[in-house]
Amino acid sequence: MIPLHVIAFLLIQSLSHLFIQSSSSQVSISVSSRSIPKSGDPITIKWSGISSPSHLDWLGIYTPPNSAHRHFIGYIFLSSSPGWQSGSGSVTIPLINMRSDYQFRIFHWTESEINPEKTDHDHNPLPRTKHLLAESEPVSFEQGRGPEQVHLALTGRDGEMRVMFVTHDGKENSVKYGSARNHLDKVAGTEVSRYEREDMCDAPANDSIGWRDPGFIHDGVMTRLANGKRYYYQVGSDSGGWSTMYSFVSPIKDSNETIAFLFGDMGTATPYSTFVRTQEESISTIKWISRDIEAIGNRPALISHIGDISYARGYSWLWDNFFYQIEPIASKLPYMVCIGNHEYDWPLQPWKPDWSNGVYGKDGGGECGVPYSRRLHMPGNSSEPTGTRAPATRNLYFSFDMGVVHFVYFSTETNFLPGSKQYDFLKNDLESVNRTKTPYVVVQGHRPMYTTSYETRDRPFRERLLEHLEPLLVKNNVTLALWGHVHRYERFCPLNNFTCGSLGLEGEQWKAYPVHVVIGMAGQDWQPIWQPRSDHLTDPIFPQPVRSLYRGGEFGYVRLNANREKLTLSYVGNHDGEVHDVVEILATGQVLNGGGLDIADDKGSVAVYHKVDSRFSWYVRIGSVLVLGAFVGYVLGFISRSRREGSSGSRWTAVKNEET
Repeated sequence: MIPLHVIAFLLIQSLSHLFIQSSSSQVSISVSSRSIPKSGDPITIKWSGISSPSHLDWLGIYTPPNSAHRHFIGYIFLSSSPGWQSGSGSVTIPLINMRSDYQFRIFHWTESEINPEKTDHDHNPLPRTKHLLAESEPVSFEQGRGPEQVHLALTGRDGEMRVMFVTHDGKENSVKYGSARNHLDKVAGTEVSRYEREDMCDAPANDSIGWRDPGFIHDGVMTRLANGKRYYYQVGSDSGGWSTMYSFVSPIKDSNETIAFLFGDMGTATPYSTFVRTQEESISTIKWISRDIEAIGNRPALISHIGDISYARGYSWLWDNFFYQIEPIASKLPYMVCIGNHEYDWPLQPWKPDWSNGVYGKDGGGECGVPYSRRLHMPGNSSEPTGTRAPATRNLYFSFDMGVVHFVYFSTETNFLPGSKQYDFLKNDLESVNRTKTPYVVVQGHRPMYTTSYETRDRPFRERLLEHLEPLLVKNNVTLALWGHVHRYERFCPLNNFTCGSLGLEGEQWKAYPVHVVIGMAGQDWQPIWQPRSDHLTDPIFPQPVRSLYRGGEFGYVRLNANREKLTLSYVGNHDGEVHDVVEILATGQVLNGGGLDIADDKGSVAVYHKVDSRFSWYVRIGSVLVLGAFVGYVLGFISRSRREGSSGSRWTAVKNEET
């Protein structure tokens, strides 16, 4: 005989199920359009008839429409709509073309059904799909609108510009280009590639929850470009449609000027919540860079993104979202990248020495560098096998000249130790730079060699960078070393083995040590704390060592402007679009501690007014006495703990910090 309490429980469950069915039969959902022209266009989803709505009721976003309930790409709580308590409401969101139809589903969810074991990347409970209330008709993208996700890259050869884009079918597509909008008289063909679910190395990238068809990736090269000329171009085909018209300014061989916009760790923003954290601040970074591109007019420039590109981490649709988001700037300037931990790291990666077990983890979400390698194409032919069916990982280390700067990129996620192919490349490349042609050398990698953030996990890695690569940078007079990974801005004095070099501003001897700058502040909002005092690890006391000249907590990016006399690096804050830190480096390698002009527009006027002006160096010289007095107790104690942390004999006393 069944106990009464069991019968009561089953009865309650049955009644509850009947209630949900009855409620769902009254719920309606509609969309403002069954077709959308192109990525970024909005759609409105309306609903009504929800009885006893919960603040946890949610709208699921699905593509393709036959996805299982738990395989949504994103979700929005209905309570975000005004008046949701009435059981009716609407939301409007832009959609990204992922080459398949979309569908929207509404689910009822209550607090009693929260499963603490099922959480997103921020440990918030993921919505459950037990109670479906309504589902919409499919929504499709219009055909014949041409390719999307257009982005440029340098090939490393004079007179060329690479262009990449995505189509849904991989049919023959071309690049039409020319010197006038109405005269696209040149044509370049494209090579086509793609990757499959089986190429991915681990979940979620190779699981149904994370995998989506990436489409077909087209790669073409525009050739025989004249120096410094604006070219117009379209990509596509007569059968599949042509893209909108884009334009870029071709690089100038042996130019006396270099302009670049540089950052790391930007990611992408989505109009919905998903399984991992997305990066809202990336919108501001792109906005301000767009402003700067407009200001420089008909002058060539480049964009440099040093690792942690999309933060997809195995969720394929975030790559589509990222390339849509950067298209307004990446279709105008070459978008150069290097690999980061969130593109590559996975448990069985081929190079994982014992000392790195705590360094390299699961940050790549099972992608093992495949989307990064297929969707982007950098100069050179560097690659490393994955040890699986996956194609070799490429875009690892390379270099090129642009104007007066020799840019070098390398991978912190693959072997960089002596004896490796990468080490040999770096050594040979740095030793062969023609400093008459390119007086400045800028080296870029993802994980930093120097940082004062509390990054204890990477310590074994940094020790090996310092032991094996820093001597190469110092010996070859590298001008700048730029790093990401730490989501802050931090600029150091010219460094060698934790010791500041002398400025030489008053006639004393000086050495051209590299200036290290951490620039991983373009979007990701996991902000590490600064390194605390060793005897107060749990207290909010973050002393700024003498070697750290500026620490900023604002999101942003840096602008590089160089001519044959001087290189200027400026830190732009996203909160106001103004410059908050500047360092100037002469062609001789001598470093000026701040000050100087910013990028001028194509008419010679300063493009953007900013807070750092010619008075900066005066404030440093005079104000440094007060700053030094305030910190003298700490500095003396700090030096006594470790002679490597000091900078005796140098004049680096300007300790600046801007936290918000």
